[in-house]
Amino acid sequence: MADKTLVCKDCGKEFIFTEGEQAFYKEKGFENEPQRCPECRKARKQQYNNNRGYRR
Repeated sequence: MADKTLVCKDCGKEFIFTEGEQAFYKEKGFENEPQRCPECRKARKQQYNNNRGYRR
């Protein structure tokens, strides 16, 4: 496995899907690569938590 460059579906920015992250995804049984960059994933998770009434 080698690092992959992916494009975020939200912001369009390129991000690196590292070899270590790929191994983690495989270990967890995830079949799809991430669609969002780390910043957009964090923002989406925060928005979800805010809509659910959680505070983090």
